[in-house]
Amino acid sequence: MPSATSRKAPGEETSDSQGVRSIQRALDILSLLTEERPLLAIRDIVAATGLAKTTVIRIVQTLEQTGLLWATNSGYMAGPGLWRWAHLARQSWELPPETQRLMRELAAHERETVNLYVVRDTVRVCIAQQESPQPLRHVVRVGDELPLWAGASAKVLLRNAPPALLDRIARSSPWGEGHTGRMQEWIDQAAVQGFAVSHGEREEGLSAVAVPLEGRSGSVVAALTLSGPTVRFTDDRVAEFTAALLAAATRMNERGFDHPLGSSL
Repeated sequence: MPSATSRKAPGEETSDSQGVRSIQRALDILSLLTEERPLLAIRDIVAATGLAKTTVIRIVQTLEQTGLLWATNSGYMAGPGLWRWAHLARQSWELPPETQRLMRELAAHERETVNLYVVRDTVRVCIAQQESPQPLRHVVRVGDELPLWAGASAKVLLRNAPPALLDRIARSSPWGEGHTGRMQEWIDQAAVQGFAVSHGEREEGLSAVAVPLEGRSGSVVAALTLSGPTVRFTDDRVAEFTAALLAAATRMNERGFDHPLGSSL
């Protein structure tokens, strides 16, 4: 029989789960704000979330009180409280000027989009981008999360991934857990070559070339990529892209790619 000290108070678990659910709902509401939709009306939030109007009003009022939302005559916009978080994130994640310059030069010279990705659990996160100057180009916004079950960057990022992580990633793929073996083949090939290429693996008509950025221990900490329409990624151009990426990665590695990933390198 459990002791009095180990016994949970009635409703304790329910209270905890309600708290987590409230936080998730608040984050879901904030995530509705985009560049295309900078203002939200209560009715918009109700329609997008399916929450009761009274619940939405209560959460929005709390977000407004904390400065995360700001009320206007037309609706709610991002509040000044988000500036502090944005400033902190920028300081923590902004790349060194030299790295930014190398990415700009890559995009200008090769005329394709340059991205920098890192791993977060079972996804890869874009932490920097320099868009292609061409009208038809591949664009991923900074902060976007993409799957790791395919794509050139995934093949280099997962070089040191444990089998358990690969299994989890494979289960989230369209092919299920049986995809692990194929992923491992891609990863091994990329490790031998020092780069990876993909054509339409995640999105039809999209190609990419990726090379690893290494930390002080020699482990892969980020992937530097060039991506764009498959029609422009001919064998000759892929060879040129690979050479340009390897040269840029070498310069980044030589200077010490110690930001924004900090001591984990």
